[in-house]
Amino acid sequence: MDPVVSEAISVLERSPSVLRALLHGLPAPWLARHEGEDAFGPHEILGHLIQGEKTDWVPRARVILEHGVAQPFVPFDRHGFRDASKVSMPELLDEFEALRKSNLEFLASLSLSPSQLALQGRHPELGTVTLGELLATWVVHDLNHIAQVLRVMSTRYQAVVGPWKQYLGILNR
Repeated sequence: MDPVVSEAISVLERSPSVLRALLHGLPAPWLARHEGEDAFGPHEILGHLIQGEKTDWVPRARVILEHGVAQPFVPFDRHGFRDASKVSMPELLDEFEALRKSNLEFLASLSLSPSQLALQGRHPELGTVTLGELLATWVVHDLNHIAQVLRVMSTRYQAVVGPWKQYLGILNR
């Protein structure tokens, strides 16, 4: 297995436990936070990550490996998850963890080589992309949404941190 793949798996396999540690058992006011209308809060972020596990990362990797640029990716519906706010946080965390475990087992089973990581696919908006870029994007996508969860949660105390707000970069974006 290419070192890039094993490094990516090292990050990707941690995301479910990081999110579980952050979100499981929190009181409802922490979980109901949003950055604004039509913005994702913790429930929607998990719904979005679950949708990605089902319809984005591995399905697109399969398209690249089986069809290359001849078959474009199915567009990803970033709002295609069910109404995640109606699903309990433990259920969302469990579903995400199970899907991620399965997807990473599949990814590891491919034993991708550097030449396979260079294989190209066709994104409906971005044009030609490589399997390596898809894998790197999967990693950064996770990190982006973990940061988003932290940012959204931080706003809960934005009004009560007083003058320390000036030192709290997460509240000054």
